[in-house]
Amino acid sequence: MPSALAHAPRPIHKVLIANRGEIAWRILRTAREMGIETVAVFSEADRMAPHVRHADWAFPIGPAPSSASYLRGESLIRLALEQGCQAIHPGYGFLSENAAFAKAVEEAGLVLVGPSSRSMEAMGNKVAAKQAVAGYEIPLVPGTDHPVSDPVQAAEIAQAIGFPLLIKAAAGGGGKGMRIVNRLEELHESLHLAISEASNAFGDGAVFLEKYIANPRHIEIQLMADDYGHTVYLFERECSIQRRHQKLVEEAPSSCLDTDLRKAMGEAAVRVAQACGYRNAGTVEFLLDQDNRFYFLEMNTRLQVEHPVTECITGLDLVRLQFEMAAGLPLTLHQEDLRINGHSIELRICAEDPRNQFLPDLGKLIRFQPPQGPGVRLDSGYEEGMDIPVHYDPLLAKLIVHAPNRLAAIARMKRALDEFELAGPATTLDFGRWVMEQSAFVEGRFDTGFIAQYFRGAESLDTPLPPWESTASESPLSLSEEIAIATAVLQHQSFSQGHPSTPVQSQSNPAPGASDAWQRLWNP
Repeated sequence: MPSALAHAPRPIHKVLIANRGEIAWRILRTAREMGIETVAVFSEADRMAPHVRHADWAFPIGPAPSSASYLRGESLIRLALEQGCQAIHPGYGFLSENAAFAKAVEEAGLVLVGPSSRSMEAMGNKVAAKQAVAGYEIPLVPGTDHPVSDPVQAAEIAQAIGFPLLIKAAAGGGGKGMRIVNRLEELHESLHLAISEASNAFGDGAVFLEKYIANPRHIEIQLMADDYGHTVYLFERECSIQRRHQKLVEEAPSSCLDTDLRKAMGEAAVRVAQACGYRNAGTVEFLLDQDNRFYFLEMNTRLQVEHPVTECITGLDLVRLQFEMAAGLPLTLHQEDLRINGHSIELRICAEDPRNQFLPDLGKLIRFQPPQGPGVRLDSGYEEGMDIPVHYDPLLAKLIVHAPNRLAAIARMKRALDEFELAGPATTLDFGRWVMEQSAFVEGRFDTGFIAQYFRGAESLDTPLPPWESTASESPLSLSEEIAIATAVLQHQSFSQGHPSTPVQSQSNPAPGASDAWQRLWNP
């Protein structure tokens, strides 16, 4: 249903970016291209951050803790009004999915570059979201459609659902307030712990029960919806490489979806948006089981961290689309015209130690020289010499590559990772290299249990992978072909830089097998 604001243009000339780090800089770049003035905010810990220097205007918002700075909604709205802004872009995290903040922005006469407060209320709570999509032919994981807190009632429901099952927080995500329960004897304590953790993390202890889907793929569908009832899906992202239910590697498209399944999931995602009168950018998340049956998981009412891979395969600027729709412009995209172009992979580079259970690691970025070259993109809010604050998410940067097909994208990611010079805290760079070498990943034979199944921390990262395990026997490229490609890449890089390296064969005499392998890899 079209919004009440439909047909009422809302020109945006100046925007306050209510966020920090790489997403603040990402939004700022598009706003500048569109001729929109930018107002940045910063805590004491972010005074020297790039987004602060590059904004047209920048204002301190409080001490380092987010509760005293980036989460102060009233102060952000007041500053936006004082500076003559027409809109606030919340990015992701912080206040981006806070329905009360969205409503306050609306009541202040400002435009939130995102969905309405009503949509956030409907989809921000997982129980409410399941209730909202009922009747829209959306496949749901068997479970409760209401919060459960009483142990006796929970035991009755659990036995009806069957084990194993999940206890999940209704108000949040990221693995907080989530417990896997394998048998009835574990239920009481797990329920208590989940309620306590959900209350501490989200201020809401409501939890619900759901059938545990073993070894699923985590697939999400990117949506765009305007004020005029027009919604399109921009295909899917594969997000199954996770630790603590939080994503580390994302790619688009997924290697396990065919045309029919992609269409079915995309159309189901559109129905989810229609269930709550959604507008602007949103993502519908699904679980895909081993029999290719998919189930609605939740809807994220914001831009996603991993949106760049969708931008790469569609050629669209999702932040620009957000601004255009927030300004009341209709979508000019038509589903039948959208196409997938190549393959894109993103690695989240976090200040975490994969050798020590991915625990956060702090310090100064002594060396930070990202890779460059064709098909390589880096979104970051940090620069060399900066300290990593303890107060925020440990995400340092997102390394994104784009290539004609999946194998070429993997090869490009490996090259980019080899070029990345980063010294200081422990990061997930080595983990990313390890993932790209695993035959299960290369062949697309993985699910959300990938890390638990294959990764052994320091043992995995510090032990060289034997050549016979780096590429499985069914891989489209043999080891000799991969070596030939590597040689061809090296000679191409050397000659393109004008100084051929002596150990590499000349262009007129390529390595045996390089030509055929190169064509197979780079020509889909």
